[in-house]
Amino acid sequence: MAPTGVGPVVLQATDVGLQIGIQLLLAGSVVAGMWVTFEKAGEPGWAAIIPIYNTYLLVKIGDNAWWWVLLLFVPVINILALGKISIDVAAAFEKGVLFGLGLALLPFVCYPVLGFGGSQYRAAS
Repeated sequence: MAPTGVGPVVLQATDVGLQIGIQLLLAGSVVAGMWVTFEKAGEPGWAAIIPIYNTYLLVKIGDNAWWWVLLLFVPVINILALGKISIDVAAAFEKGVLFGLGLALLPFVCYPVLGFGGSQYRAAS
């Protein structure tokens, strides 16, 4: 027999609210970190909230050709492309390959570290 009454409904609503709150917190962390990262690289910070433009700027910061953005729309290839773009962004801030993979896999941790940390942007020569 299924549970009845107000209790299960309240628990379900609380669970959904908690999940939404955590997702908003993580998304806010990525946006804030990316905003400051863009400003360090001499790009407008507000670009962090524009979906495809922010990816283009990451490609530009990593000193890749613009068409790398297009590779992110190709299944399976997009995984490799995101890895390379992230590693190149990390290299532009004098970080290593593991940090670059962290940008791809844990952006809610690594972008704030990159943006608010002491790393400096090194423009490609």
